[in-house]
Amino acid sequence: MKDHESALQKALIARLKADATMQALLGDPARIWDEPPTEPVWPHMTVGRSESRPTNADGGAVEHRLSLTCISRFGGTEEARAVAAAARARLHEATLEADGVRTVNLRVTFTDVFRAPDLKRTYAIIRLRAVTEETED
Repeated sequence: MKDHESALQKALIARLKADATMQALLGDPARIWDEPPTEPVWPHMTVGRSESRPTNADGGAVEHRLSLTCISRFGGTEEARAVAAAARARLHEATLEADGVRTVNLRVTFTDVFRAPDLKRTYAIIRLRAVTEETED
């Protein structure tokens, strides 16, 4: 059995980093990490909470729900909204593949943009639902 969770995360990050709009917004190479560096450059995106469970379908499919978080220090919500919109455009209904695992369904299910209580940062949370299956090698 293949590692669906790691393969999906790898494919998501690769897809976003390869996108010209994401590079324009998050730098080249795009600042998208599983774990940000100790002193990150702003704005950036991180992979957040994720959960997965096997489906009842044949072939060992796995359903995933995960969050991507953009963190911006731009005055206002414009930058975080732009990153969220670009990520949604690049990922919604995309077919991704890595390490012998591919998505059979990928949807952006929710986006939330909000200011931190101290008003110094703006967050954009993008929630995804994906179903993955193993490819035939």
